[in-house]
Amino acid sequence: MEYIEREYYTNRIKPYINKQIIKVFIGQRRVGKSNILLQTIDYIKRENENSNIIYINKELYEFSSIKTSSDLYSVVKESIITGKDNFLFIDEVQDINEFEIAVRSLFAENCCDIYLTSSNALILSGELATYLSGRYIRINIHSLSYQEFLTFHVLQDTEDSLLNYLKFGGMPYLKNIGLKDNLPFEYLKNVYSTILLKDVISRAGIRNVQFLENLVEYLADNCGSTFSANNISKYLKSQHINLNLQQIISYLKSLTNAFLIYRVSRTEVNGLKIFEIGEKYYFEDTGLRNVIHGYNQKTDLGKLMENAVYIHLIRNDYNVYVGKLGSNEIDFVAERNGLKVYFQVCLQISNKETFQREFGNLQKITDNYPKYVITFNDPLIGENYNGIKQINLKEFLSTNKF
Repeated sequence: MEYIEREYYTNRIKPYINKQIIKVFIGQRRVGKSNILLQTIDYIKRENENSNIIYINKELYEFSSIKTSSDLYSVVKESIITGKDNFLFIDEVQDINEFEIAVRSLFAENCCDIYLTSSNALILSGELATYLSGRYIRINIHSLSYQEFLTFHVLQDTEDSLLNYLKFGGMPYLKNIGLKDNLPFEYLKNVYSTILLKDVISRAGIRNVQFLENLVEYLADNCGSTFSANNISKYLKSQHINLNLQQIISYLKSLTNAFLIYRVSRTEVNGLKIFEIGEKYYFEDTGLRNVIHGYNQKTDLGKLMENAVYIHLIRNDYNVYVGKLGSNEIDFVAERNGLKVYFQVCLQISNKETFQREFGNLQKITDNYPKYVITFNDPLIGENYNGIKQINLKEFLSTNKF
């Protein structure tokens, strides 16, 4: 089949092929996990003439009879060919009841190299983690990066392209729809409805669907704002919706398990303390956020910039926190391999007050780790101010080295 290879992911997968460890591709529905799975299959076929591919896709009717771990085990064992290198690929494995029992047995028998995809984080925090602890690696799959977006849509690296990326997001299938008129948003509405129904409502057994939708709308409106479940509760009461705090926390957890949103905790910049309140929430895909809340470039651009920066950081394997420095806030404290990087994000440095807030907060940090101010347009004051680098968003989204 024809596709655009997402080399960032396939290059990460290749070293683990035919190694005795389960590969789990995990991420929000429709971000391209299935396609990356198929790209891996094609690579194995090209490189290994002795390969036998066993492919199960739970979104296809063809595999609807595989409902339990027993069904799964039987189908796989019947498909294994002695004398061949057997590779097992299961797409949306969480739709098979107690799949982990069959996977553990197949792994223990060492009869095939196993690859799984899932749209729900629970599979790595529940039974799978218990049954297969130390036997799997997690590969997080995200919607298209900015550079992938340019490649998929055959665009030049311009300000208009960046604005389209922030507006429509990086869902790979938009390549087949285009970025004109309202067609992208019509598709994204259907994606959002599917995520909410299949990965949140059905999986978590949520009954108060109207509240769930109101909650997502609130998160979209307040994307990048610091608040807590208590803030949400107060807002809902103002809308005459009465729901206890524990239910709100449970609904937020279900949304994060489906990777629709990410919860970002606050940390003390000069210490190790992680605060339990005052978190922020960001969306996996800015296009989905805009479908939920509506898109207004004038009022939303700053929020979308911050969202894009966060996703780019976690896509590049950073652990990301909101930084607290006394009464001041650092937008992002990013950690990877024991090193830190600090980021402030703002639309533009238009006056002394903005300059002092963005650069001044970073100057108060006493360590020597890199510090950046990210603006939408080209830097207005030069590339470096007292060791703090100012870069534009296009430049930031085009690199993974900070």
